[in-house]
Amino acid sequence: MCARDRQKTYFCAVKGFCPMSNTYFQFKHFTVNQDRCAMKVGTDGVLLGAWFGLEPGQSVLDIGTGTGLIALMAAQRGAGRVVAVEIESDAAAQATENAQASPWPVTVQNADISDYRSEQPFDRIVCNPPYFRDSLRCPDEGRRTARHNDSLSYEDLVSAVCRLIAPDGEFSVVLPTGTDMIRIAQAAGLNVIRSTEVVTAPGRQPKRVLLTFSRQYRQPVSSVLDMTGAEYIGLVKDFYLKY
Repeated sequence: MCARDRQKTYFCAVKGFCPMSNTYFQFKHFTVNQDRCAMKVGTDGVLLGAWFGLEPGQSVLDIGTGTGLIALMAAQRGAGRVVAVEIESDAAAQATENAQASPWPVTVQNADISDYRSEQPFDRIVCNPPYFRDSLRCPDEGRRTARHNDSLSYEDLVSAVCRLIAPDGEFSVVLPTGTDMIRIAQAAGLNVIRSTEVVTAPGRQPKRVLLTFSRQYRQPVSSVLDMTGAEYIGLVKDFYLKY
């Protein structure tokens, strides 16, 4: 079974349908409509939204929000000010609708993150970024923008983070293993303080890594998350209906 089929099978087990082919995804406390978004609800976004460090009341910026998923998860987890920035207009409009239908005040901005400005820095910045650098380009413009980092390079992302993050803030991403994001972030003065490799079953090689960076140096904390184990269920149980 290919990786994409495994992901679809996983989602079918969680909810009973595959979000890639459905117009919405129902979570415990909010609904994500996604018929106008190039990139649908996916495992990467749910993992990042549940995993990144967050204290009640902290401000959160979600870069490239897509459907608004991670911003809504942050709001459910008790964030204070939540801002979601999305460059693609249809996705931004749908993220706005998803936010307005939720129980929380999430602000969506249709903007290029390179142009976005905020009077107050953010305690937490999160991003499920486009990370296909040299692979075959998708003919659909919206999906290409969401999947390929022509429109948002790692360098541009890190530059925006350094401009918008609080001095003691944290920046979290989910990326393929072997990414050069660490080198780029370190060159800009951001240190890895937490990393979690994600495996789909015991003994499998990790395909994704969750990373948190900070300007403040701390001894990095490393771990492995098995998506078939109790730790994973504990991470996502407040969101998925299955749990």
